Amino acid sequence: QVQLVESGGGLVQAGGSLRLSCAASGSIVRINAMAWYRQAPGKQRDLVAKIFSGGSTNYADSVKGRFIISRDNANDTVYLYMNSLKAEDTAVYYCNADVVSSVYTSNYWGQGTQVTVSS
Repeated sequence: QVQLVESGGGLVQAGGSLRLSCAASGSIVRINAMAWYRQAPGKQRDLVAKIFSGGSTNYADSVKGRFIISRDNANDTVYLYMNSLKAEDTAVYYCNADVVSSVYTSNYWGQGTQVTVSS
């Protein structure tokens, strides 16, 4: 099995910065795409940013120019650097990964980490 463990959430004032981390562990041969999603109360879970194994990235329009996603392939870890945070960035942030194990390829979610931006 594979586990994704997020860290780095918290309370920050508008205009501030946070860094989220997500470390994958378990029966991992290779990780393809890794991503961050977020879900605000009463809303659906939306993609924030995705990074592919080759390093290419996608961002939601709402975070372009403010958030940066990166990954450390040697340590199976993905990061989300969040700058110029706004109140509307408040949500639970979830890590997601497409993991190739010795048996099969599957998609995994982390448990989520709360980010709260005070205005």
